[in-house]
Amino acid sequence: MNLKDNTERTEERRNRFNGESVMLTKEEARRHDNIFINELAATMEDKELGYGGSKKWDNVRSDLDWFRKHNAEAYMVLLD
Repeated sequence: MNLKDNTERTEERRNRFNGESVMLTKEEARRHDNIFINELAATMEDKELGYGGSKKWDNVRSDLDWFRKHNAEAYMVLLD
């Protein structure tokens, strides 16, 4: 990944509840997408393991924490 990918906000993402959108860098967009991919996988695993049993929740929390630290404004719009 080059420096341009880390600074150019070329990727649009929307809040799934209110539709508000934010432009993200490629890295931010990747992490945003991973939050929802891991959330779905964890939810499915929890059906077998019991609520909160999936280790994928750790991935969700890690990417949420990353967002809070690196782009709090986008976090507040998209994920809070």
